[in-house]
Amino acid sequence: MRTAAVLSIALAALAVESRPRTRTFHFEYKAMLESVSPDTRDFEFWMPLPHDDPYQQIESLRVDSSYPYTLATDERGNRMLHIGVRAPRPFSVTVALDATRKERLVVTAEGQAAPVDRPEELAQYLKPDRLVPIDNQIREWARDVVQKASAHTDLEMARAIYNHVVSTVKYDKTGQGWGRGDIYYACQQRRGNCTDFHAIFIGYARALGIPARFAIGFPLPADRGEGKIAGYHCWAEFYAKGIGWVPVDASEAAKNPDKREYFFGAHDENRIELSKGRDDLLEPRQHGEPLNYFVYPYAEADGQPVSGIHYDVKYWDKKFNPE
Repeated sequence: MRTAAVLSIALAALAVESRPRTRTFHFEYKAMLESVSPDTRDFEFWMPLPHDDPYQQIESLRVDSSYPYTLATDERGNRMLHIGVRAPRPFSVTVALDATRKERLVVTAEGQAAPVDRPEELAQYLKPDRLVPIDNQIREWARDVVQKASAHTDLEMARAIYNHVVSTVKYDKTGQGWGRGDIYYACQQRRGNCTDFHAIFIGYARALGIPARFAIGFPLPADRGEGKIAGYHCWAEFYAKGIGWVPVDASEAAKNPDKREYFFGAHDENRIELSKGRDDLLEPRQHGEPLNYFVYPYAEADGQPVSGIHYDVKYWDKKFNPE
C-alpha cells in the first residue's frame, strides 16, 4: 500500500508538472499624439487589440479615448481600434484589459492524430512577404541547410532550420538594419532581433513547401509582478503533416541556450499576442503601404503616415497586489 501511495503521488506530481502553465494579468496600452499640424483636415488612427484564441482569453476590455472610436477585425482575425476625425487636436487613447495566457505545448511526434487544415488555408502561409521573398537564392540556402542535416520530413526540415538559425544568428540590436525582418539582411549579417530570426525561419520553411506564419505582441518578464514593457516580441509557427501547427521561438532559444529544446514546440505563457502576419492591411484600409507588422499605433494625416505617436505599455499580475 505504501509503494502504491508513493507511486500515486509521483504520478500526480508528474501530471501537474506537465500541465500547461497559465498566467492572468492586467494589461494597459496607452497611445498619445502630443502635437498635430493645424492644417490637417482628415486624420485616422489605428491601434492593435489582443484577440481571443485557444491560448489567450481577453476579458473586461475598456477603452478611454479622447474621440469616438470603432472596433474592427481584419480578414486574418486581427482586432483593432480605429478613430477617424476632422481637424484633430492632440489626444490619447488607453486600452485596458485582463488577459489569461496559456502555455502552448505541442508534442512534436509525427504520425499522431491531428486536425488537418484546408489546403486553401495553408496556401496563404506559403506566400512571400515583401521582406521575406521566396526566390532561388532563398531556396538554395534552405535546401543546403536541410541536406546537411539529412532532413526529409516536414518536422525534420523545420528542426534543421530552427537549429541552423539558433546556432548561427546572434541576438544583437546594434548598428542599423536590424528589426525589420528583412531575410537578406538577417542571412548576410547573421544578427538581429526576434523579427530577423523569424524572417529566416519562416522564409526557409516556406521555400521548402512548409507553411509558416508570424505573430507579434509584447513579452512579459517571467517573474510575476508589475512593470512597464519597453518593446515588442514576435514568434512563429510551422505546419507539419500529421501534427498540425507547431510553435517555435528561435530568438528566445538563442538568448536562453538551456531552453533550446523547449522553444521548438512551445510558446511560454509570458506574452500577449496582438496580431498575426506581416504586410498588414488595416480596417478600414489605410492609404499608405501595408504595415511591415502591426504592434504599435499607426496614424495618417490627409493620407500620409504620421510620426510622433508615443506609447506606454504596462502590466501587473492579477495574483500580485501592486499596492
